[in-house]
Amino acid sequence: MAQIDLESELLNFISNGHYEPGDRLPTIAELQTEERLGLSTSKIREQLEVARALGMVEVRSKTGMRLKEYSFAPAVRLSLFFALAKDLGHFELFSELRKHVEIAFWHEGCALLTGEDKAEMRACVEQANRKLNDEWIQIPNAEHRQFHMIVFRRLNNPFVVGILEAYWDAYDAVELNRYSDYDYLQRVWEYHAHILDSICEGDIDAAQQHYIEHTQLLRYQPRMRDMHKP
Repeated sequence: MAQIDLESELLNFISNGHYEPGDRLPTIAELQTEERLGLSTSKIREQLEVARALGMVEVRSKTGMRLKEYSFAPAVRLSLFFALAKDLGHFELFSELRKHVEIAFWHEGCALLTGEDKAEMRACVEQANRKLNDEWIQIPNAEHRQFHMIVFRRLNNPFVVGILEAYWDAYDAVELNRYSDYDYLQRVWEYHAHILDSICEGDIDAAQQHYIEHTQLLRYQPRMRDMHKP
């Protein structure tokens, strides 16, 4: 099988080795030897920082370097955040990508949901309503992310999950988790309840339609309106 050049001696070494997630990797001193990489300390550290930024390895003082479980999210997040730093308008473009990805995988994701998953989604709806109807109103941010990610978390597709995780990290980064009016939040969670009810009834098409209508509410989110102002 042809080997793919990752344009990094360190990443090539790791990918071509027989390492599994959680395995300890050689130390920098060990990697310096000719039979490993034969690179300078500064060069190895430089490539190691890239590997860390991409979420491929973790480095701890007591356990050393270890290979992490593969996740697409860190690479997408890093690139997306750079785009957002240049222009917040990129969030709306990425939001469209996220919506089309979820629509495309909606039926597959819903088919894999277990009774436990649905109970967890119901708990999200109930907790969100408690927060919104409490004497001291709270924005149910954690519940919002959790509700949506549950639908797709059993997909055996790290690229779909990675895109969705990066979306919610960006959602927080552009502060959509802080700017909301009460009527908007009430409508959002009414849709979540409709989505879940349809899933529990086995009407996945209706659930998908509720989801599509729900995503269209984002244009009325106060922070989204602010981002469109000069």
